[in-house]
Amino acid sequence: MTPTDRSVRWPYPALLLLTALGLGVSGAPAPLYGIYAAEWDFAPITTTVVFAAYAVAALVSVLVAGSVSDRFGRRPVLLVAIGLVLAGLAVFALADGVAALLVARVLHGLGVGAVVVAGSAALLDLRPADGARVGLHSGITMNLGIAVVIFLVAIDAELGAAPLVAPYVVLAVLALLGGLAVLRMPEPHRDGRAVRLSVARPRVPRPISADFRFAALGVMAAWSVLGVFLSLFPGIAAHAVGTTNLLFGGSVVAISAATAAASQVVGARWTARHAAVVGDLGTAVMLLVCIGAVALGNAAVLLLTSAVLGFFFGLAFGSSLRHLGQVVPADHRGEVMSAFYVLAYGAMALPTIVAGWAATVWGAAEIFAPFMVVVALACTSAAVLGLRVRGTQPDVELGGHAEQGQPAPR
Repeated sequence: MTPTDRSVRWPYPALLLLTALGLGVSGAPAPLYGIYAAEWDFAPITTTVVFAAYAVAALVSVLVAGSVSDRFGRRPVLLVAIGLVLAGLAVFALADGVAALLVARVLHGLGVGAVVVAGSAALLDLRPADGARVGLHSGITMNLGIAVVIFLVAIDAELGAAPLVAPYVVLAVLALLGGLAVLRMPEPHRDGRAVRLSVARPRVPRPISADFRFAALGVMAAWSVLGVFLSLFPGIAAHAVGTTNLLFGGSVVAISAATAAASQVVGARWTARHAAVVGDLGTAVMLLVCIGAVALGNAAVLLLTSAVLGFFFGLAFGSSLRHLGQVVPADHRGEVMSAFYVLAYGAMALPTIVAGWAATVWGAAEIFAPFMVVVALACTSAAVLGLRVRGTQPDVELGGHAEQGQPAPR
């Protein structure tokens, strides 16, 4: 099958589901960190370090997986990535301490990063003239993957007999099915030219430096919140409401991922810059509202706040990435996106670790409001930068860009 052959359609939805599963695997431990902390008596800093291990490993994978898949094909990289995901799930299921959690998260960072990069490239190989739509489909399915997996894991954590084993077994079965699908599908990357293996070098050309600062600052602010949401916020929300129900903590995170998926559809109707500015400002406002929602301690208000925050977060991230994809020169795309993801994953890892340390020293409830205020200021700064950069053409004129609306592994 050639990339444009329409006689075999199933690889496209199969790859979408595989990348959604990968992102779901990355978020699966979120509802379970409270159980791990209670059983092994570790502090919030430990939770955030375990989370950050994933972000660092995913960054390494993002920087190298694209070049490797260009050289050897998408299928071999996807198969190795699925193997790493399966290994991480096995370590999680058998974990007996913090060291095992760290190993599992590193394996998942490497595996999920490669699944998303090679899977996204394969989707574009299959539909090379429809880059904007591919990015939209990916943004929706990946966020839905996170939402569905976190919600189902939270249900099992609250009601299941083996919450630290059963979710990983189910995810492993799904990953095996994904591996079988990859084995069956033809190789989508048919470029016969030899490609030199390389690590994408972070660099930003001067003509787009203002656009890059706007996109990067907004995403750095949003991803710093994402790190805290996936590691500490389920516990913070549950404590605010006065419940030990793990389903509630997981639902707060899952609903934000679901609305982030919906925001991709809305954002695609606007120019990328305007949508990103609205997303940055909306995120800033909702971060402050979230402080009040936690202080109020009402479950319904917290769920609603998380839903609206997730919508604006998704709009900010997806639209910032679309904007950057529209202005980056084609011959500098790898360097610019490398710089973008270095900053994004750094913002996910480092502030989350700092928040975990502060929560260990002063308590999660005490540091929550100052952290959210600082991030809200960063989001506002990103919006101001966005209002000052030049406009870009509507997406319909730029359908071939691989980066438009393309999410990254979490």
